[in-house]
Amino acid sequence: MTGRPSQPVRPARSSRRSQKVVQLKPVIVSVGEILWDRFPKEAQLSGAPANVAIHAAALGAESWLVSAVGNDSLGNMAYNRLDEAGVHRATVPQIRSYHTGTVLMKPDAKGTMKYDFAENVAWDHMSWSPQVERVVKRAEALSFGTLAQRTLQSRDTVRHAAGATPPRAWRLFDVNLRQDFYDSETIRTSLTLANAVKMNERELPEVARRCGVRGATDADVLLALCDKFALRLAVLTRGTRGALLRSHTLAVEVSAPQLPVVDFVGSGEAFTAALLVGLVEGLSLDQVGTKACALAAYVRSQPPATPPIPPEYR
Repeated sequence: MTGRPSQPVRPARSSRRSQKVVQLKPVIVSVGEILWDRFPKEAQLSGAPANVAIHAAALGAESWLVSAVGNDSLGNMAYNRLDEAGVHRATVPQIRSYHTGTVLMKPDAKGTMKYDFAENVAWDHMSWSPQVERVVKRAEALSFGTLAQRTLQSRDTVRHAAGATPPRAWRLFDVNLRQDFYDSETIRTSLTLANAVKMNERELPEVARRCGVRGATDADVLLALCDKFALRLAVLTRGTRGALLRSHTLAVEVSAPQLPVVDFVGSGEAFTAALLVGLVEGLSLDQVGTKACALAAYVRSQPPATPPIPPEYR
């Protein structure tokens, strides 16, 4: 299954005056949290939707982020980072009453990174607006997760956005289960609003259990999710072992390039960005998966979550 079976290659737009050919950019919209990861020695701009937006812009998309920051120094720094990355931020207002989001990152005894999210911050108060509506109605792909739905106001905005996309748009539920900021209703409703889902190996069993689906293999579980929620695509990421992409008619397993691993932060969002751009451009599942795995592997080999993307990974 591909994003646009009838149009495998997006047409270019030509200008009658100049006779120059201008390649259309895929319009990718990410909805959800933008925050600063606080490590013991540094802070990095993050939040899965923000990372997806930055990676999508690096891949040449017209990339929009729907979120909110505080009217504070971290909010100003976030604006600067989005501007540098080429992400459109007219849909990321500064809210005077709340601080910009942060999360304390610290490893546990086993070395696994733990997250401690500040609560009642700006992105918990994302609001629907005419500007957001105009952008979402132009989206060719929209990505959203669970974390930004932890408060009623932001949950309504996320769900309103998913429901307002054009019928042909890809609506990806990019599962990101964090702490206790999710429940069965959030997962099931998100799957109902989406037409595609992406999750990792830790999240798949939890999503399957809460949705009441089973299967002898991962591919069977993904197909069961597709069947139950009328999804066009279900994707399982496997880190350094690649990914599994499942539609109603096709299962594609893709390996990942074996590059040195420096940091896993940001690699999942890189995969999402490449996946969405590839789907909008009408690439085959094998092509989409190969590109997404390659970009994720490259990002894992670099220290920051959103490093500059070399031409060979675009």
